[in-house]
Amino acid sequence: MNRIDRLTAILIQLQGKKIVKAQEVADRFDISLRTVYRDVKALMEAGVPIGAEAGTGYYIVEGYHLPPVMFNRNEAAALLTGEKLMEKHSDQSNHQQFSNAMQKIRAVLRGSDKDFLESLDENIAVLRDTRANDQQFPNRFLSDIQEGLANQKVLSVEYYSFYNDSTSRREIEPIGIFHMNSSWHLIGWCRLRGDYRDFRADRIKSLQLTGQGFDKSKRITLQEYITKEFEADPDQPSLIQIRISHEIARWLGQQKYHYGFVQERTETDYVEMDFLYHSLHYFSRWLLMLGKHASIVAPEDLKVIIRQQISELNGHHS
Repeated sequence: MNRIDRLTAILIQLQGKKIVKAQEVADRFDISLRTVYRDVKALMEAGVPIGAEAGTGYYIVEGYHLPPVMFNRNEAAALLTGEKLMEKHSDQSNHQQFSNAMQKIRAVLRGSDKDFLESLDENIAVLRDTRANDQQFPNRFLSDIQEGLANQKVLSVEYYSFYNDSTSRREIEPIGIFHMNSSWHLIGWCRLRGDYRDFRADRIKSLQLTGQGFDKSKRITLQEYITKEFEADPDQPSLIQIRISHEIARWLGQQKYHYGFVQERTETDYVEMDFLYHSLHYFSRWLLMLGKHASIVAPEDLKVIIRQQISELNGHHS
């Protein structure tokens, strides 16, 4: 990237956030901090009103705006791919918002680039595992969850728990969302349980923003939660071996592929399955649903985690 293009990109980056650290700019463009300082100075000399806070970062003075941004065809193609992914891996609320944004992007493209995008549109597809469309779970709450996250508002959720086949009303202080195994997960402090909980977004039956605020500084961050739950090296998933009765093995269907299924061996009394998965804690929660029909061959750590979770459940329901 030449310097003129980089200066323009830095200006767009500065307009995208309230405060931008010099290190963020350096990391994005793989340049030194000294080069960042020179580039910012060049923008200021060109008349861009950039302010700086010692130890914090740079910011654009309120009221300054760039002319409308034009997208090139490669950027537009990347966004089109994103739209395809959003259609299959997001809920109805976010998909609709992304589609609206794409219409605005298409509107500012040059004629030749519009033709380029239309030719790609019919030749890009994202497939996902087919699931029954259960009408009791609307799967349209991500936009409201995001609003609760941004404004630190408590969410009132009617949630279905698969493991005990029950529905309960929860008040949740949201700390973040993440996507894993074809599902969005809401992580938050559950006031009913007095602890952090993982809620599958596609198991929420209803959700309302309560208007109640909460102090986010008293809760852990999403990254801290993920680090705690996914202790294994993300580049080195754990090899898990379990034995499952023939009856339950047939019932698993496509579920096993969401948990890193690799292969299976059919024996007289059971089916032995191998999995590669990043988090023993998450895998153990799924394994608990299989009850006495599953047994662990390896690793030993998974057995320890299962025993701890059974002990906690026993204490909770005693």
